[in-house]
Amino acid sequence: QLQVVESGGGLVQPGGSLRLSCAASGSFLDYYTIGWFRQAPGKEQEGVSCITPSDGKTYYADFAKGRFTISKDNYKNTMYLQMNSLKPEDTAVYYCAPCTTWPMDLFDPWGQGTQVTVSS
Repeated sequence: QLQVVESGGGLVQPGGSLRLSCAASGSFLDYYTIGWFRQAPGKEQEGVSCITPSDGKTYYADFAKGRFTISKDNYKNTMYLQMNSLKPEDTAVYYCAPCTTWPMDLFDPWGQGTQVTVSS
């Protein structure tokens, strides 16, 4: 049974940084493209970034380019999202989930997500 646990969110000032983690069960990261998605209350879902299983090829939404970096550690079955230069509009719950296509916005949350709040 696939399980994911997101962590690393919190409250930061504009311009600050956070590193999100997604711990996945089994060897999921070895075989599937997964990524980060986000949704703010009352707002539409947004795809943030995806990473492929073998060569680690990455994809980013326009708002994430130059600020966010996705990575993974297959041995630890953990995916990361380094978020720099955070803006108030980045405030949302962030989830990890499979990426079946790109661009991809709609997704089914597999974990509880982790809250990111950017505010002074």
